[in-house]
Amino acid sequence: MNLRYLKFFVLAICLSVVAVTIHAQKPIQPHPVQIDSGKVLGVLTADQKVIAYKGIPFAAPPVGDLRWRPPQPVAKWKSTLVAKDFGSHCIQFGGYPDMVFHDPGPSEDCLTLNVWAPSDTKPSKKSPGLPVMVWIYGGGYTTGGTSENRQDGQFLAHRGVIAVSMNYRLGIFGFMALPELAAESANHASGNYGLMDQTAAIAWVRRNIAAFGGDPTNITIFGQSAGSMSVSAQIASPLAKDLFAKAIGESGAEFPGGGRDMATHNQAEQTNAAWAERVYGSSTLLYLRHLSADELAQKANARFGPDIDGYFLPDSVPNIYAAGKQAHIPVLGGWVANESQPNGMPTAASFTAQAQREFAANAPAFLALYPATTDAEALQSANDYARDRFIAYSTWAWLEAHVKTGNAPVYRYFFSLATPGDRNHPASQGAFHSDDIEYVFGTLDSRPEFRIRPEDRTLSEQMGEYWTNFAKTGDPNGPGLPRWLPYDAAGSWQVMHLDANPASQPDALRPRDLFLDSQWGNATGK
Repeated sequence: MNLRYLKFFVLAICLSVVAVTIHAQKPIQPHPVQIDSGKVLGVLTADQKVIAYKGIPFAAPPVGDLRWRPPQPVAKWKSTLVAKDFGSHCIQFGGYPDMVFHDPGPSEDCLTLNVWAPSDTKPSKKSPGLPVMVWIYGGGYTTGGTSENRQDGQFLAHRGVIAVSMNYRLGIFGFMALPELAAESANHASGNYGLMDQTAAIAWVRRNIAAFGGDPTNITIFGQSAGSMSVSAQIASPLAKDLFAKAIGESGAEFPGGGRDMATHNQAEQTNAAWAERVYGSSTLLYLRHLSADELAQKANARFGPDIDGYFLPDSVPNIYAAGKQAHIPVLGGWVANESQPNGMPTAASFTAQAQREFAANAPAFLALYPATTDAEALQSANDYARDRFIAYSTWAWLEAHVKTGNAPVYRYFFSLATPGDRNHPASQGAFHSDDIEYVFGTLDSRPEFRIRPEDRTLSEQMGEYWTNFAKTGDPNGPGLPRWLPYDAAGSWQVMHLDANPASQPDALRPRDLFLDSQWGNATGK
C-alpha cells in the first residue's frame, strides 16, 4: 500500500472512531411515561445516569371540602406533564435549621411524589423490573418535605433500584381528629390523614411503577424518625400492609415509651375539639374548613399525631404486632448513638435523683444498668438514657415484637460513627438524630460545611449497598461487605455496628431495654 492510500486508510479509521464516539456519547432522550392519570416527562440528572420525575400529583389537592378527608383520586390531565420541579412542601409547624427545601414553598396543595429511575431501564413484560424503594421523611409529623438535597434519590438509583419519595400532610392538616369528622366518615374514623397520604402514594407506586421499569411486587418502604414511625404503622395497617414487600426503619416506631403513647380516637377527638374551641373559637367543621390555611397554621401550635382511629389503625400498633396481624415481611431497623441529649450537665447526684423520681422502688435496678457512681459516669448514662427514652427503646420494642410475630428476618443496626461536625452539629455531639440520612442516600456532599473524611465515604458506600441489597433480596449482605447477621435469639441478638469498622456483635445493652420494657410497655408480649 502506497503512502497516499495509507493516509486515506488512517483518516477513514479516525473518522469512524470519532463517529462511534459521538454516537456513544449522544445524550439519552427521556420519553413520556404513561401512568394512570396521564403522561409524564422526566429530566436527566447531570451525569445522565438517572431520569428524575419530580412533582407528580398522586392525589387530589386536599383543600376546601377535601380538607381532613382521606386522599382522593387525582384528576387526569390531557397534556404531557413535564415533571422537572419538586411540588410544594406541605405546610410546616416549626422547623429545623438543617431542613432546607428546594421547591415553591409551603402549600396545602402538596400531595406530590418524585421518582428517580436509572436512565438505561427499559420496561419489559419479560422482566420483573427493578426493586423500588419508597422514602417517608421525618420531622415529628409537623415538618419535612421531599425536596431536601440530602434526600435526593438519584444516587440510590445508581445502585440498581428505583427511588420514590412523597409529601404527606402534617400537623393539624394531617392529623386533626374531631367528632364531626368521624360522623361524616363512612368508616366512622377521623385523623391519620397524613398516614393515609403515605398509603395512597405507595398504592400509586404499586399501580404505576412498572411504567418506569420498576417491579410493583418488590417495593421496600423506608423512613427516618417520624418516617420510621410511619413505616411501623404502615406495616400494621390493614389498608397498607399488602402493598409492599420489605421495610426499613431508621430511629423510630409507633410503640409507647418514655411516657409517650398513642391516643384512642375518642381521646383525640375530644382533646382536639376542646383545643379548637379555645384557639379558633369554634370546633364546628364547617367553620374550620372555611378558615384559610394560613389562619389555621398560624394558631396551630399544638402537636398533632396519629391516633387509634379504628380504620387505618383498628387497634394500637403494639397490639396489632402482638396478635401477629402486621405484614409478615423482612424488616431492617436501628438507631444512632446520640439520638438525644439530656438537659444541662447531669451529675451523679442529679441523675440518681432523677432515677428515684421516675422509677421509685425500681431506681436501684435502673442505676445498675445506667450507673452514676461518678459525675463522668452519670453524664454518659444520662446521654444513653436520653437516647433510649426519646426514640431507641420504642424502636427496639418494634423490632422485638416483629421478631416474635413477623415470621420474617429482622436485621438491626447501631450507627455510631461520630459526626465530623458542620454548622448545625458540633463534632462533640457524636452521631446525632438524622445523621444517617446522608450516608444512606449517598448525599454527604449536600451537608453544609461537612468536613468529609475517608471513613465517611467508606461507610456511606457500605450503607448504600446494605440498604439496596435488602431492597433487592430481603438480605443486606453482599460481596465485599462485612457480614450482617440477623437479629434473633438464635444468634444472640446480633446488631450491626455501623462505624469506621462495621461488624455484627451480640446486643450488649439488651438488659437495659428489657428493664425499660418492664416499666413502660408491652413490647415483648408479656
